Amino acid sequence: ADFYPYSSRYDAFLAGKATLSALELHGRDVFEDPAKGNCASCHLSEPANDGEPPQFTDYGLIAVAVPRNPAISANADSAYFDLGLCGPLRTDFHGRADYCGLFKTPTLRNVALRKSFFHNGYFHTLRDAVAFYASRDSDPGHWYPKNADGTVREYDDLPKAYWPNLNQDPPFGGKPGDKPALTDPEIDAIVAFLQTLTDADQQAEAVPAN
Repeated sequence: ADFYPYSSRYDAFLAGKATLSALELHGRDVFEDPAKGNCASCHLSEPANDGEPPQFTDYGLIAVAVPRNPAISANADSAYFDLGLCGPLRTDFHGRADYCGLFKTPTLRNVALRKSFFHNGYFHTLRDAVAFYASRDSDPGHWYPKNADGTVREYDDLPKAYWPNLNQDPPFGGKPGDKPALTDPEIDAIVAFLQTLTDADQQAEAVPAN
C-alpha cells in the first residue's frame, strides 16, 4: 500500500467516487485512441481483469530515440552511446542488436511529479515529453540538433545501425513535413489527464506541467 496506494483522482473516477473535467476526459480519449496518442498500448489505463487498478505500464521495452543529452558527462565522447538493454552498462544482452536502444516502459503514475523524463533525462517538462511523441518524425528539426550544412541530425543518440528497432506505431511514424499525430490542444488535454494520476498523498509535491 505504501508503493501503490491507488489514491489518485483517476482511481477515484474509476471507482465512481470522483469526476474528471471535460478537458481531462478528452485527454483520456486521446491517450487511449490508437490512431492518436496510442499511449494506452504501452501505458495500460484500464483495470485488469481481476479488478486491480491500471498500472500505466505494460512492463515492456521500447526504443523511441530521445535526443542526446549533453548534460551527461559520458556523452562528451561522441563514440559513447547508452544503448539500454544491449549495453554498455548491461552486458548480458551484449551483441543482441535487436535490443539496442530499448528501455523499459515506465509507469505514468505520479508522472506529473517528475522533473526529468525518459532514460537520459533530456526533457524537463511533461508537455515536452508528450509533444516529442507527437512530432518526433514529422518535425525532427524541432527536437534534434542540426549539422553544419543545416541538415537535421535525427535520432542523434542512436547509431543508424539500430534505427530499425525504433517504434513506428502512432503517434510516431511519417516523414518530415507531415501533419503531426497530435494537435497542441490534444497534447494539452493528454497532459491534463496525466495530472489526474498523482496520488493523494503526493499532491502537495505536484509541479506544473510546463
